[in-house]
Amino acid sequence: MNKWLRRALLAVYLPAVQNLVLILQQIKSWLLIRELPMVVVWQFLLLAAILLLLPGMYLHLAPARDKVLTALRLRVMLGGRSLIYCGLYGMAAQAAVFFGLYPRLWAGEGMGPVSIPGLIINGVWAVAAVFLFLANGVVRIFCTSRRLSIVRRLVMLLTMWIPLVNLGVLLYACRLVYEEYDFERDKTQLRELRRDTELCATRYPLLLVHGIGFRDLRYFNYWGRIPRELKRNGAVLYYGNQEALGTVACNGEDIRQRIFQILEETGSEKVNIIAHSKGGLDARYAISKLEMAPYVASLTTINTPHGGCRFVDEACKLPEGLYRFVAACFDRSFRKLGDKNPDFYTATHQFSTGETARLNEEMPDKPGVYYQSYMSKMKHAWSHLLLSIPYCMIRHLEGENDGLVSISSAKWGEFQGVFTNSHTRGISHGDMIDLKREDYRGFDVTETYVQIVSELKRKGF
Repeated sequence: MNKWLRRALLAVYLPAVQNLVLILQQIKSWLLIRELPMVVVWQFLLLAAILLLLPGMYLHLAPARDKVLTALRLRVMLGGRSLIYCGLYGMAAQAAVFFGLYPRLWAGEGMGPVSIPGLIINGVWAVAAVFLFLANGVVRIFCTSRRLSIVRRLVMLLTMWIPLVNLGVLLYACRLVYEEYDFERDKTQLRELRRDTELCATRYPLLLVHGIGFRDLRYFNYWGRIPRELKRNGAVLYYGNQEALGTVACNGEDIRQRIFQILEETGSEKVNIIAHSKGGLDARYAISKLEMAPYVASLTTINTPHGGCRFVDEACKLPEGLYRFVAACFDRSFRKLGDKNPDFYTATHQFSTGETARLNEEMPDKPGVYYQSYMSKMKHAWSHLLLSIPYCMIRHLEGENDGLVSISSAKWGEFQGVFTNSHTRGISHGDMIDLKREDYRGFDVTETYVQIVSELKRKGF
C-alpha cells in the first residue's frame, strides 16, 4: 500500500476508533429508526465494533513496515516510533472532537440522541485509546533502542507526567529512534553488498589485546560488537587473555604464550595484533623484550599511552600508604576474578610519563614489524561523564584527549589519525572499544575496525 494512502486511512481511522462509543450510538439510533429487532441491532453493533477494533489491534502488533529486512529489535523499535506518532495525532484529533463536537452533542444538536453517560464513556475510551498507543510506543523504544542511554531513559521516566515537556521528550526520542534505524538499515544493506567480499580476511590471524582493568570474559566482550562484525567480513581472530591488573612484563609473557598457541592452532607463521590502551604497551613488550618480532606481522595500537599520562603523574603524588591500600583492595578483588598476579600499584605507575619513557628505551621497534597507531578525542568534559574529571586535567596539562590519554601520547609508529564525530560529543577512550554498545552520530565503531583490518589486508598482512 502506498505510504500516503496508508497515512490518509490512518488519519481517518484513528479519530473513528477513539470515538467508537459515539459511532455505535449513532448506528444504534439509525437502526432503531428502521424498527429492526433488538437482537439484530445488537448483532450489527457487535459486528461494527469488531470491524473497527481489528485494524487497531493489528496496528498495535505491527505498526510499521520495513522494506529492508532488518533485525526484529529494529522493527519493534521503529514500530514504537509509529505508535507514538499515532498517539500524538490521536491526542490532537481528540482535542478537536472535545472542543468542537462535544458542546454540540451535549446540547442535543447531534445527528441522533446521545446520552450524557455515553459522552462520558466515550471520553474515557478516547483517553484510554490514546494512552494505549503512547504507552505501547514508549515501551517498545524504551526496551529496544540502543541510543537511549540510561540518562535519557531516566529523563523519560521523570518527565512523562509533565505536560508539554513530555511531548518534547517523546519527539526527541522518536528522532533518535529513526536515526538509529536509518543507521542500522544502511549497515544491513552494506553487509548484503559485502556478503562474499571477505574484506577482513587478512593473511595472518588477528589477536585482540585488551587494556587495564578488564579481562576477556565469555559473556561480556571487552570489544563489544566489533569482533562479530570483523568475523562477518571474513576475519579470523583471537583474544590476548592477559590479566586485568598485570604489569607490562607479566602481560607481555601472557601474550607471548598466546601467540604460540594461535600459531600452533592455525598453522600460520605470524599474527596481526590490535591492542587497546595498556594492551599496546603489553604487546610492544612481548615483541621487543620477549623476542616475538619474528611471529608478529603488525601491531596496531588504539588509544595507547605510549608517552604516558601526566594525569597519572599527579595521581602518583597521593600519600604512599593510601595508594598501596587502594592497590591492595583492587588486587584482592581481581584475584577473585581470575588474575593470578594482580599488581595494581605497579601497573598503574607504568602509565606515568617517567615509566613509559623508561619502557620506550627498553622496547624499541623491531625490524620486520609494521607499527601503526590510532587515537580518538572527546570534545567536551560532558561527552563522557565518568571521564569528565580526568579529561579536564589532561586537557589542561597535555591538550586534546580521549578522557584518559592525550593525542600526543598515543602516537607511535605510523600515526593514522584521530577519530571523532560530527556532533558535539566526540569519541572517548571507552567508545573506541564499543564499551557502551551505542552508536554515535558521525562515527561507526564497528565500521572503523572493518576499515582498519581491511587496510591491513590491503598491505599484505
